[in-house]
Amino acid sequence: MLSQAILDMVNYYGWTRVSLLYDSDDALLRLQELLKSPARTKMELKIRKLRRGDGEGVLKDCKLDGSNKIIIDVSYEKLPRVLHKALQLGMMTHFYHYIVTSLDLGTIDLENYRHGDVNLTAFRLVDNKNPRVQEVLRDWTRVRESSNVISGTIKDGLTTSVALMFDAIYVLVAGLEGSDVGQEISLSKLSCDNRKAWLYGHTVLNYLKIAELQDGLSGRIKFDSNGQRTKFTLDVMELREAGLTKIGTWSAGERQALNITDRSLSGSNVTNSLRNKTLIVTTILEKPYVMQRRSDEELLGNDRFEGFCIDLLNEIAAILGFKYEIYLVPDGQYGAPMEDGEWSGMVKELIDQRADLAVAPLTISFIREQVIDFSKPFMNVGVTIMYRVPTRTNPGVFSFLNPLSYDIWLYILLSYLAVSGVLFVLARFSPYEWYNPHPCNPNSEYLENQFTLLNSMWFSIGAFMQQGSEIMPRALSTRLVSGAWWFFTLIMISSYTANLAAFLTVERMESPIESSDDLAKQTKIKYGTLDFGATQTFFKNSKIPTYEKMWAFMSSQEPSVFTKSTEEGIDRVLNENYAFLLESAMNEYFTHRNCNLTRVGGLLDSKGYGIGTPEGSPIRDKITIAILQLQEAGQIQMLYNKWWVNMGQCSNDDNKEASALGVANVGGIFIVLIAGLVVGILVAIIEFIWKSRSTQERDKQHMQNLSDVFKGSLSMAPSPNFVLPTNTNIIPRLKTQKNDYDDYCLKQ
Repeated sequence: MLSQAILDMVNYYGWTRVSLLYDSDDALLRLQELLKSPARTKMELKIRKLRRGDGEGVLKDCKLDGSNKIIIDVSYEKLPRVLHKALQLGMMTHFYHYIVTSLDLGTIDLENYRHGDVNLTAFRLVDNKNPRVQEVLRDWTRVRESSNVISGTIKDGLTTSVALMFDAIYVLVAGLEGSDVGQEISLSKLSCDNRKAWLYGHTVLNYLKIAELQDGLSGRIKFDSNGQRTKFTLDVMELREAGLTKIGTWSAGERQALNITDRSLSGSNVTNSLRNKTLIVTTILEKPYVMQRRSDEELLGNDRFEGFCIDLLNEIAAILGFKYEIYLVPDGQYGAPMEDGEWSGMVKELIDQRADLAVAPLTISFIREQVIDFSKPFMNVGVTIMYRVPTRTNPGVFSFLNPLSYDIWLYILLSYLAVSGVLFVLARFSPYEWYNPHPCNPNSEYLENQFTLLNSMWFSIGAFMQQGSEIMPRALSTRLVSGAWWFFTLIMISSYTANLAAFLTVERMESPIESSDDLAKQTKIKYGTLDFGATQTFFKNSKIPTYEKMWAFMSSQEPSVFTKSTEEGIDRVLNENYAFLLESAMNEYFTHRNCNLTRVGGLLDSKGYGIGTPEGSPIRDKITIAILQLQEAGQIQMLYNKWWVNMGQCSNDDNKEASALGVANVGGIFIVLIAGLVVGILVAIIEFIWKSRSTQERDKQHMQNLSDVFKGSLSMAPSPNFVLPTNTNIIPRLKTQKNDYDDYCLKQ
């Protein structure tokens, strides 16, 4: 029954790693239910037998391997020595939780352990404050004084064995009285060596099974058909500063045997004991979490440090009411497993229980959770890439072409040519595009079509430039094509205009890397992480192909790409062709303070920073509750803004006012304008020369005519000296056409 009670307590506390200390093989028989538990659950049970009377050896083993959930099953005589040795070894602190199987822990002097914050749980069958027990104690004292009886059995109260012996006599009397009612029982000489059973043995045994005692010293006494005691109750006791305190009961035979009535006390003395207690805190210098405070005066103790984690620790300490002492981790590392199985950094400090808390940007990881405990994360982060700010480049004189890709520009050109060609062909085929240029002569056989090839191209380019032209389509077919072209140009010009401002004003950052994939695909830029940190462990254990490739590159580089500190990594980023992989919060902090640094890409993973505690420490849950309370109140966000945003030195480019456009932004537009002017002038000269050459064939005075025509072209008023050549065939043709038209109109 006691074994089941202990197992229920272990399950109630949620223990997964338990050490059993025993001094005799009888303990293994008594604790059968506990020994069977690992086969049914995931509990890890280590069984250690005491070799010495005080158990020094096994206690040291428990301390070395981090076992802090211990069940002690030793004799009543050895128990005080074992507890005293645990005190000498520094194992009577809140890190440890003991369950003592002895039912007589209350009769042992526990004065030296009450103020050590140790978690000590036991069971009690006999309540020495029970009036019935007090009456027996008074009777025993009178008998001992009157008869000079000397006994060490009773000192601070009745032991369980004495109380059970007392109850056994009462039960035997009750059984004999019951059997005497039915028949005569005669006593004979009995021998322990005689194998022959007593004639009335079975009869007495049957009466004992049905005997029931309500007010026994050990509580209610009743047996089942097998002679096992049932329906009894054990008090669950925990050690407090005031002594052993009852926190619940365990009832044999009940479906819900364990009943904890005071959950505020159950399982952890840390609730009240943290008040005015001093905790040892280990940390590491890491901006802006923990930094050396600058002062002209010599600073001592906790005043030497400042930062986000220090402020967070102050807030938690104010909530829980404890004091603390900070020391820097000796090796300056966060903590990672070594080749020999040992750990380094702050994790080792917690494993060796030299520190109560590790308050730092300590990443919560699976491998660390195997050896220490973490609070809920106070900050969520992820691995990012830090690189130096790339050189800024101006958009370029032809940046007005950037809103659309070169492919789109090509497609627009092809569309323009296609639409012009379709208009030209449709206008030739459609009879409605042919019209009489002389409306006064409706019978004229001379018809014109405005959509020549050049006019079709001029119409299309005018519509595209949102300017229009004097040419208007007449036929339904050409109007449909024109409408489709207008809709196309409307959407295209609107899209172009919407993106033009961004491409003209934004200075591009030309960076050789944009993501982790870019890093993995090249070898020119070196990259690495903080040595013996969670980021290094992430790449080392990652199964993602890109990260595996990156780890293979990093681990093969000589000299090493891993840094001893974050500052060393930043220095390499600024002075070498190097990219530093670190948590996003640190990346953001340093990029806010050094404008030559920038973050590249997004998060490579997602994880959190937590406060570390030794494995099984009851402090963890209280720290977690305090963190959740601070998060809900917005205090942690305020601390983040204080150390990251408000103290930043680099302005946010997103908040900068738009700068005026310069020649570098729109110079290409002027180039296009100048090019258009130059080409227009050249074309005009070519047309002029071409026409003059054709005239020269009909006029021998080419040079004189050329001079006269040129002077006449430059004159603002008609010149009397400007005479068109008389031997050209143009003038007769023009006159003939004009006279025919005038004669027709006059006749009308």
